[in-house]
Amino acid sequence: MYSIKAPHVQVIVTVWLVWLFLPSPIHGQTEIAREKWPLIIGTGDGLYSLDWSGTVSPLWIGGAVRKIIRSGAAWMMLNDQGIMVSRNLLNWEDRNEGLPVKTIKVYENGEKSFVRIVQEIKDLEIHPGNPDIMVCAIKDAVFLSRDTGRTWVTLGMPAYRTNGIKAVAVANLPDLTVFLSHSVYGIHYITPDKPGAKWVELNTGLENLETTGNPDEVSDIAVGLPQTTDETALPIIYASQTFRRRVYQLDWQRKRFVPCWSDTNNFGTVDSLDIGKGTLRFVLDGGVVELDRPSLTEEPGVTQPKIPPYPRPRTDLLELIWSISENLGLKPSCLFLWENPYNPYSESINLSELWLLDTNSKVRTSVAQGREGLYLPVNHAGDWKSLKPYLELIDQRGLNMVVIDMKDDYGRLRFTPKNPVLSTKGRVFRPLDLDEFLKHMQDRGIYTVARIVVFKDGELAKKDGGKFALWDSRTNKPWAGYYDTRQKKPASGETGGTSQNPLVQILPADDPDYEILRTYYDENWVDPYSEEVWDYISTLAGELHERGFDEIQFDYIRFPTDGVNLSDARYRWRDKGMDMDSAILSFLRHVRSRMDAPISIDIYGANGWYRTGARTGQEVELLAPYVDVICPMYYPSHFEQHFLAQAPTELRPYRIYYQGTQRTERISRDQIIVRPYVQAFYLNVSYDRKYYNPDYVRLEVEGVRDAGSPGLTYWNNSGRYEDIPLPPVEAALIK
Repeated sequence: MYSIKAPHVQVIVTVWLVWLFLPSPIHGQTEIAREKWPLIIGTGDGLYSLDWSGTVSPLWIGGAVRKIIRSGAAWMMLNDQGIMVSRNLLNWEDRNEGLPVKTIKVYENGEKSFVRIVQEIKDLEIHPGNPDIMVCAIKDAVFLSRDTGRTWVTLGMPAYRTNGIKAVAVANLPDLTVFLSHSVYGIHYITPDKPGAKWVELNTGLENLETTGNPDEVSDIAVGLPQTTDETALPIIYASQTFRRRVYQLDWQRKRFVPCWSDTNNFGTVDSLDIGKGTLRFVLDGGVVELDRPSLTEEPGVTQPKIPPYPRPRTDLLELIWSISENLGLKPSCLFLWENPYNPYSESINLSELWLLDTNSKVRTSVAQGREGLYLPVNHAGDWKSLKPYLELIDQRGLNMVVIDMKDDYGRLRFTPKNPVLSTKGRVFRPLDLDEFLKHMQDRGIYTVARIVVFKDGELAKKDGGKFALWDSRTNKPWAGYYDTRQKKPASGETGGTSQNPLVQILPADDPDYEILRTYYDENWVDPYSEEVWDYISTLAGELHERGFDEIQFDYIRFPTDGVNLSDARYRWRDKGMDMDSAILSFLRHVRSRMDAPISIDIYGANGWYRTGARTGQEVELLAPYVDVICPMYYPSHFEQHFLAQAPTELRPYRIYYQGTQRTERISRDQIIVRPYVQAFYLNVSYDRKYYNPDYVRLEVEGVRDAGSPGLTYWNNSGRYEDIPLPPVEAALIK
């Protein structure tokens, strides 16, 4: 423990003022902990108390605390090791029996070992009328406990293939009812004590993501006891949204949500709903506010909440949180402030997701911040003549970064390595004079990023008889994805034969007048679970950093997604208890332990847009702690063509990049730099055929910059960059 020095008296004063003047009736009994520790603080490394002498004491150290809940005589803590329960805030007991475990593989000095951790728990909530009943959720399942977390049973999730659970809640309505919110499909509920219980959709009244039939993500669901002595009255339930500032109250009888509050911002977050006796508090990006508790009023054919038009800013709470951070050196992620037993108008306050209070600051110290550049095809950088136009373009467009392949999409090494081990795993192909290239870049102050294609690797897949390859359980050969097309045989009467294209195979169909055209994707994959693959990539990345690259970027850090034969893929290096997430996390942990360069990763745009790693293993929430930069590919051409194409339709590129950039930041809890890849190429899809031009690219860039992102990268696989907009000052001069 340690004591506050004189300048830290401000924290105690702030706590005292907040404690004295909280404006709601007291509930609960006076406890020793309340008298001793008015404030409990969760941080990235543990749980702390603050007493009236100004002494900060650790209550639990050993991980990041995300939520602290008091229920009856018990305390529940949600941290990065799962769920813990205590009666006195000092002695904590794990309560994870029955929750899924994730296996992390560790590979050191040629030996592998395993670390087993509880799967990341997205949310934890307590039944407001029965502290023994708890619910929690991982990405793809909800769990219920009736014995204060000693044992958990799964309630599953709705029948969607996409994971993405965000929040849970539990109440008696009057039957025991459990709620979940899903990033894509909204709110569902289940009554687990009824025979044949199934998840039921409950989204009426929630605001949809534009041009889709799905509600935008619900960030939190909170249950409060009714403000009445009527024993038959049902609990009050509120919900909020992650990417738009909206708060709703549930009208359970009509199975619909009624808007309680919203503002005019076109993007914003509301989370951590905290229900008091007469107030509803919540955290939003940049502040803490409260409303008088809304109540639904019945009118003929209408249900409307009676609420004030604007929430009251809780500047006292905001100042308290900043004071803790600045004066005590603790960065709160959550806090619990006791009610004052001597003030009948005070009540306890419980807030989490306090990282939201920093989202307006965007101040970072990483060298990876503020980098705007382009992907440079390595074939265009081999000599001064081909490189010079790109250097001039970088100058003219005010750029300061290049991304260049050092291990390409086929697994070929595009430089000559010094470490002979690398040459045994990859084939050197048309190597760049690396030292000369890096000197050109360094002389001009250009930040250099080495792109390494990770698990799509045709060269390594061929090595040692396919030892590292993703395997085909049907053919007993290295797996390759394909799709089939049924077509009529040529009129000449030929019966098929072989195609001149090595990626196409002609097969007989059931009907003798038809044949099957089997087309293979031009992709070969290695096994993402292979620790020897990780070691190869780590060695490669380490040498490139030592040779002078400023940053290492991993692309295709995912599982294959294309092919009607995906179910035939066999992962021979997968150890018991591992899944897609644990394979990628194990890989990133391995790389991070071997090098200290900034690490960036490329992800699908949809994996940055929604809280899901479905099909790929690219779950932003899990990956963020291990990387410095995430580069979502929000290419408008790759989304459904009607997505965000509402009028005026030509603004679609702006909307996708503006919202997408902010959504990835929110999902990552603002832990990383979001540096999107900007589509600077035309694709023959319906929207691009009508709208692609230099303005299309300019709108993407404006979306990224308006979202406050410190960086972007232009992508054009052929190296054609005439569509990159001029810097704002020069563009204004031309106009």
